[in-house]
Amino acid sequence: QVQLVESGGGLVQAGGSLRLSCTASRNIFNSNAVGWYRQAPGKQRELVATITRGGLNYADSVKGRFTISRDNAKNTMYLQMNSLKPEDTAVYYCNAVWINGYVTWGQGTQVTVSS
Repeated sequence: QVQLVESGGGLVQAGGSLRLSCTASRNIFNSNAVGWYRQAPGKQRELVATITRGGLNYADSVKGRFTISRDNAKNTMYLQMNSLKPEDTAVYYCNAVWINGYVTWGQGTQVTVSS
């Protein structure tokens, strides 16, 4: 069973930065897409950023502030988050869509931005 393990969440003041990491138990090169999603209290899970075979995709709310990247050699994807805002507070989940069609989610990591 493939696992994704996130790390890097925490508490930061508005304007600060965090970098999230997500390490897979299998080679992420064998994926059609990897990405980050988030879910704030009382809200639906929403896309933050993805890397697909077609390129990069960002939610409008994070464009220019967040950067998604991947290191296939380390089976790891990253989300660099700069200029954080209180409205970025949420549980962040990484996700992989494998070539065989299976989808794997990480367990989530809490990001809290104080004003």
